[in-house]
Amino acid sequence: MTVQSFTVSDVLTVTDTAAEHFAKVLVKSGKHAIRVTLKEAGCTGFKYVMDEVDEPAQGDIEKPLLNGVLVYIDSDHVGALQGTVIDFTTQGVNKNLVINNPNVKDACGCGESFSV
Repeated sequence: MTVQSFTVSDVLTVTDTAAEHFAKVLVKSGKHAIRVTLKEAGCTGFKYVMDEVDEPAQGDIEKPLLNGVLVYIDSDHVGALQGTVIDFTTQGVNKNLVINNPNVKDACGCGESFSV
């Protein structure tokens, strides 16, 4: 059996534009951090869940961003999130969070769920 170790920087990268988006969301919600986790859903297996929270859940990994935003990463899903990049893009009038996860093996046609 192989044991993998992770550092906070390996697990999740948040681009500057996504960090600014998170900062605006937190100001509006009055919360203190963004929590990233996975939830069983859809036809393929999992979906991303990003919630505004005041404190981490037990065992969460804390990742402070350069702009002061805190991101909590659910430690139960570190392996599935390792290497993931969260970006915030603007294309015309559309603004979207874009998640690039190198661990995704399959995704459903509508893009709602994925498997690792």
